Amino acid sequence: MRIFITGSNGFLAQKFCELIKDEQLPYNVLGVSKSANRNIYLNDDEFVRLDLVDFEVLKQEITKFKPTHILHTAAVTAVEACEEDKQYADLINVALTEYLSQYAKDNNSHFTFISTDFVFDGTEGPYSEEDSTKAVNYYGQSKILAENAVLASGATAAILRTILVYGAIPDRSRGNLVLWAKGQLEQNKPIKVVSDQWRMPTWVDDLAQSCLLAMNMHAKGIFHISGDELMTIEESVYKIADALSLKKELISPITAKELGQENNRPRMTGFNLKKSKIVLKYQPTPFVESLTYICDQLKRYGR
Repeated sequence: MRIFITGSNGFLAQKFCELIKDEQLPYNVLGVSKSANRNIYLNDDEFVRLDLVDFEVLKQEITKFKPTHILHTAAVTAVEACEEDKQYADLINVALTEYLSQYAKDNNSHFTFISTDFVFDGTEGPYSEEDSTKAVNYYGQSKILAENAVLASGATAAILRTILVYGAIPDRSRGNLVLWAKGQLEQNKPIKVVSDQWRMPTWVDDLAQSCLLAMNMHAKGIFHISGDELMTIEESVYKIADALSLKKELISPITAKELGQENNRPRMTGFNLKKSKIVLKYQPTPFVESLTYICDQLKRYGR
């Protein structure tokens, strides 16, 4: 297996590379990113710094590497950033995805693409893979367009939609809900957490494992990958405080309307995971159990 990874400095990509190293899998990997290599699991021979929207340079590198598999994690994921610069969001989230999926089709490479619960408007969650998409922000809309491009390419491709990814990696520059809440509460800082948005948080280790499962079986189609516990974001932070013996009295609710997110974030997403559990043999880790693993990982990383 020769795996070409976009966005190799990203949260998921770093965890995926850690998984390969930990399991001592005999795979060749090439990571690419616009910034200097921060992925400690990639050595100098396994990383190329390049601007992914320079399709000529991208073509040279991917053609030279000859991947059997492509893991496309690079994206503009910040909702506000996508709204402010839709043209750039289109370039990274849509055009790049279209280019890579077409390469995969033309060169018989398996393509794994990471998408999001934000392709749904949040009015009828939890959602199955067959439910109609409708985004309430341009980030979600760009991912809908990207998904359509992947499907239209005819590539053997797995589209993995996921939700509110959390967890731990050695790279301190990568934050998420769990690490933010842990860090604030450990410093006795009060935090406000949205109380009327429902999600199924996804442990990054589970998401990385699902990528590997999809690759190994050359899976094709759309798959929902998340935890299987629906909760408000406020409830998830209370669970974090309970599990880590932190002060819950520092947590207070705030509404999506007060945050300015009433209309530009889906209210309730969540996934039906039946297809992924049956086809990919995906088994999500319970949320509280994952928090114990994360604490152990942080100690191992020296964080």
